[in-house]
Amino acid sequence: MNSISIVGAGIGGLTLGNILNQHNLDFTIYESAPEIKPVGAGIMMAVNAMQIFDQLGLKEKIENAGNKIHGISITDEKLKPISKTNILELEQNYNSGNIAIHRAELQKILAVNISLENIKLNHFLSSIQKKENYILNFENKIEIESKIVFGADGIHSKIRNQIFETGKIRNARQMCWRGLVDFELPEKYHHEAFEVWGKGKRFGFVKLSDKKVYWYALINESKYKSYSRLVDYFYDFDPLVLNILESTLEENIILNDIIDLSPIPKWYSENLCLIGDAAHATTPNMGQGACQAIEDAYIIGKLLEKNKDFNSIFEKFQKIRRKKVNYVVNTSWKIGQISQWENGNSLRNFFMRLIPESFNLQLAEKIIKLER
Repeated sequence: MNSISIVGAGIGGLTLGNILNQHNLDFTIYESAPEIKPVGAGIMMAVNAMQIFDQLGLKEKIENAGNKIHGISITDEKLKPISKTNILELEQNYNSGNIAIHRAELQKILAVNISLENIKLNHFLSSIQKKENYILNFENKIEIESKIVFGADGIHSKIRNQIFETGKIRNARQMCWRGLVDFELPEKYHHEAFEVWGKGKRFGFVKLSDKKVYWYALINESKYKSYSRLVDYFYDFDPLVLNILESTLEENIILNDIIDLSPIPKWYSENLCLIGDAAHATTPNMGQGACQAIEDAYIIGKLLEKNKDFNSIFEKFQKIRRKKVNYVVNTSWKIGQISQWENGNSLRNFFMRLIPESFNLQLAEKIIKLER
């Protein structure tokens, strides 16, 4: 029998494994994929996440594997600035910065640090039942009994669906392509993340390493299939955007819907707790999905310093995390709606240009400040 099982070896599950490892607790992580491989393109680890990785002794490794990002800019179709947030001051205050990194590189760093022996690949959860302990049945016919279970199995969580029987997935009616490309970005784009806003569409890009660029492209669902090629949707964007798209191989592009999870009443049951997207999935508009899962793991670690009663920890964990998570989910949804307007864009851009950078910094600090 396992004392602790974590279902899901995404960034949240692997960070939790690292936290439990710090507390000398025995655990096993079960992952449905046959291997941890380069899928999911790029990801931004914001200052809140990097502070936690610093405490785990992983900050330097992650910085070396990724690219430091000192600012975030929103522009119009021609790359004319709408809004900019320079976070150099916040980096100094928190002794951490934003890092753009390939998702698989980050997962590898987290996995190696807890020893691959603790991770069981090719374990796709088919059912979970509560008896005296939890019985986990996997599609490979293996059955595991576990006293404590963490559900880190994403927005379509089997654990949430079967144990809590709750969770409504909301669809933003936006299509999102994500890609990785070898591309020589002009130097002025090396240490900033950019998001380009058009009419009912936007395009983001950031440098990950020497030659790798991660990008994402969104259009409103109502416009989908207007064109046969992705690049044609962005015909009125700056040539840099078109060059990035045309340079990307088809096999390096992923297409997803933009979805999140309506708030659920409880994240925990007896000896079981959901973390990350399984509990509070958000749209990606604030770049905080994985970062909030990392914060979940961090708070569980902080609570473990005071006692080892997991049921008491789960209750306190939700009380501590609920307000911030709801703010991120709701704000991210609103940003996604505003940024995809098809009418009134000039007015939107005009008013956004009036917002002082100090206001953007205050909002950023609200997100990156860790709860205690």
